Amino acid sequence: MRELKGKPIEKGRASVKRLKTSSVATSYQREWFKNLKEQVEQGEPFAFVNADVPQEILRAMEIPYVVNQWWSSVCSAKQMSPYYLGLLNEHGYRQDLCRYCSLSLATSFDPTPENGPWGGLPQPTVAVTRLTCDSQAKIFELWSQKLDVPFYPLENTVPRSIPSNWWEKASHQWEDLFEPHRLDYMVEDFKGLIRFLEHHTGKTFSEVKFKEVMKLANEQAEYNRKTRDLIARIIPSPVSITDTVPAVMVPQWQRGTQWAVDIAKALYKEVKELVDQQKAVCENENVRLMWLGRGLWFNLGFYQHFEQKYGAAFIWSIYLGLAADGYARYGEDPLRTLVSRTVGMEDMLHMPPWNSDWYVNEAKRNGIDGVVHLISDSCTQSAGGTYFVKKAFEDAGIPILQLRADPVDARGWDDSAMTAQLEQFIENKIGVK
Repeated sequence: MRELKGKPIEKGRASVKRLKTSSVATSYQREWFKNLKEQVEQGEPFAFVNADVPQEILRAMEIPYVVNQWWSSVCSAKQMSPYYLGLLNEHGYRQDLCRYCSLSLATSFDPTPENGPWGGLPQPTVAVTRLTCDSQAKIFELWSQKLDVPFYPLENTVPRSIPSNWWEKASHQWEDLFEPHRLDYMVEDFKGLIRFLEHHTGKTFSEVKFKEVMKLANEQAEYNRKTRDLIARIIPSPVSITDTVPAVMVPQWQRGTQWAVDIAKALYKEVKELVDQQKAVCENENVRLMWLGRGLWFNLGFYQHFEQKYGAAFIWSIYLGLAADGYARYGEDPLRTLVSRTVGMEDMLHMPPWNSDWYVNEAKRNGIDGVVHLISDSCTQSAGGTYFVKKAFEDAGIPILQLRADPVDARGWDDSAMTAQLEQFIENKIGVK
């Protein structure tokens, strides 16, 4: 327990890593971050970006970057979010503002930034986000002003039509799926981003390197698809989301590198080996659960309690699901192809029926018995459309529990109450005791 203005903060439980691939990925990222700090100290440029910006462009320009949401997850997993968010509130920001995307802004108020995770975030050269919600624009604007770094906001577009089964069309039929006017607009925006990066970093965009980055990103996505498909058809499941999330999320931020491809391949091979050896997370698997929404970063051990008590395994999360269906793109024009990877990301994750249809399809594919949907009311993307997600599962006859909590802010978390909610859901709605 820690104290924050007299209120006790429950310390979350770390998950037990069962896969070698997960441990390798997290160790690599820690060493990568150490090297990044050294490069920045030597004068190399460094970008701070949101999760949905075209990171492949920065990769092709050899500009290292840290992803906003990844850094939030690290701060939260290190049990530092109450301290940082407390600083944000002390500087006049309301406690009910979006925290997942503003946690990095909160770290900028720390008088001793070197005490942050892994020595703290280095001073960036540029910042880039997409204007996918009202908060994003303001968070990055304030953050860039405070650190005195140039900021590039990428525009966001919305669809005029609702497709069916987008996951079957995204990799090859994306020109029709995402509508030409959206693609045309974002191509020009990406060209502007390239000019911005060249001007502020001194780096040059290489189309040859860019094509190689796109090729490697597709290879990574195809291995993730194989892993997702393998887990979906095996009962009992060989792994849970505490195994797959770090093994998928960390390489996602290294997308377009051979290392990321190798990790995706290693994950598939390790999961297949478990299947061949007939090993499972729960030998007596009674319940297959889907976790919708962001990871519970300050308490990843939360999921494993239900494996032990009920034989209930969380086998699906958006991290592997989207990595399987949302990233592979094939086309002749590499920049337009990259646009197709980026333009519909928010639709897939946050806009019904794009997201709800996909979620239900994934639940059926994976033999899901129940769904737990983490909803953060401070996030318009997370909270918006949740009625339609719930209705889609109810119409499909799949029980769903809406669990209201913040993915990074441990201050409002009541572990006993949340555990009880989920236990009652498993016992009363799914029927396993």
